[in-house]
Amino acid sequence: MLKWIKTPKRKLSTPDWLSLYRSLSAPFLIVLIFMDERMLFAILLLISFLTDALDGFLARRMKIVTQRGAQLDSIGDAITFTVGIIGMVKFETVFVKEQLFLLLFAFGFYILQLSLAYWRYGMPSSFHTYLAKMAAVLQGTFMLWLFFFGVEYWLFYAAVIFSIVETIEEIWLIILFPKWKANVKGLLWVLNEKK
Repeated sequence: MLKWIKTPKRKLSTPDWLSLYRSLSAPFLIVLIFMDERMLFAILLLISFLTDALDGFLARRMKIVTQRGAQLDSIGDAITFTVGIIGMVKFETVFVKEQLFLLLFAFGFYILQLSLAYWRYGMPSSFHTYLAKMAAVLQGTFMLWLFFFGVEYWLFYAAVIFSIVETIEEIWLIILFPKWKANVKGLLWVLNEKK
C-alpha cells in the first residue's frame, strides 16, 4: 500500500490535483492510442507534461510541498512516461524497432531504479534532482517533437543519455538514503554534505 494513503486526511491542493490529472488521464490517452488518434493524443500528452512542470512550481510557490504531493508527482510522472512509450510503439513503430536496444537498455535502468525504490521504501523515489528534471524535460521534448513533427535523432540521444545518467544517480541515492526522502538536489550535493 502506498504510504501517502496513510498520511493524515487533508484536502488535495491544486498541485496535488495537477499531479493526479496525469494519472487519471492515462486511460483516456491509451484509448486515443488504440483509436489511432495521434494528434489528439499528442495534444493531451503535451497537457500532461505541462501539468508536470506546473505542479512542482505551484507547490513551492504556495509553500505546500508535502510527501503526498511528491509521491503523487512521481507516480504521475511514471504513468505519463509509460503512456508516452506506448504511444511511441504505436505511432512510431519503425523508429522503435530501429532503436529497440537503446530504448530497452534505458528502460531497463528505469525499471531497476523503480524496483529498488519499491523494495527499499515501498513506493517510488521522489528525489526530484536537478538531473531528473533535466532528463524529464528532454524526454518530454523528444516525445512531443516525435508525435508532432517526427524523429529528431540528436534529441533522442540526448534524452537517452541524460535518462541513463539520471537513473544511475537515483539508484545511488536509493542506496545512500535508508529512508524515503523527497526533493534532493542531486548526488553531488549529498556527497558534499557528508564531508
